[in-house]
Amino acid sequence: MRPALSHRQALRMMESSYLAAASALIWLALYYLPVGGALFRLALPLPLALLAVRRGARAGVEGLAVAILLLIALMGPVRGPLMLFPYGLLSIWLGWCWLHRCSWWLSWGIGLLIGAAGFLVRVVALSLLVGENLWVIITRAGAGLLDRLLELLQLSLAPDLLLVQLMALALVLIQQLVYVLALHALAYWIFPRLQAPVPDPPPLLHGLVALDPL
Repeated sequence: MRPALSHRQALRMMESSYLAAASALIWLALYYLPVGGALFRLALPLPLALLAVRRGARAGVEGLAVAILLLIALMGPVRGPLMLFPYGLLSIWLGWCWLHRCSWWLSWGIGLLIGAAGFLVRVVALSLLVGENLWVIITRAGAGLLDRLLELLQLSLAPDLLLVQLMALALVLIQQLVYVLALHALAYWIFPRLQAPVPDPPPLLHGLVALDPL
């Protein structure tokens, strides 16, 4: 006869199920609802990161696997796994760093790279789905910003394609820089109330994010 689950195992299983379901629901809302996209993006990595901080990195990976399986059942084998890029991977990385009390510089720096790489993977996947190169939209935004900078600096230069592509990539990196820092700030304000404290920010960032907890 199989032994009964201990109290700790039962709590871990229950938290994994609920937080995985919460992540899946936030992804569905982000994908299908026409409003609240910015809020959903900020909230999406936090449930699984919270699970990793409270119950360990293994529980976080298990929760991510459950969320992906649930999304595959609800959205299909292509759209469901897109949650991995970058939100699922970010949640596991940040949860592991906060669990092991790593420096914000490490979690933020590697998180920036994970976020940027995941964003590019998602652009490629969505381009294949819709049959259109979505990177062109980001390139146009980069070209527009580059034109404004040259006009502001009063430089009569004609930017070539390589420079425009580099500006588009810089936009992606800046976006992820702000996004991952915002995730750190939200976790620093919220997680201590849920018995899942995160490391204190470095002195250079303390004045920026160390507000009163929610």
